[in-house]
Amino acid sequence: MNPDDVRALLLAGLPDCEVAVDYDGHDFNIHVVGEIFQGLRKVQRQQKVLGVLHEQITGGAIHAVNVNASTPDELS
Repeated sequence: MNPDDVRALLLAGLPDCEVAVDYDGHDFNIHVVGEIFQGLRKVQRQQKVLGVLHEQITGGAIHAVNVNASTPDELS
């Protein structure tokens, strides 16, 4: 998979979120910002993001993922 494919999956699975995906040749670095994460702990946020990619992770298309998920308020 390439970063654009991962980004498209995340945009479809996490509506109303801003998504950026970088790939360094080994890890996908995912940055997601959205109100959907309001009130969730860090682990819950990661689970929400990884849940969208579950099929690709378990199928081996994605091997390593780093997730940074935040709300818009946390960035201001």
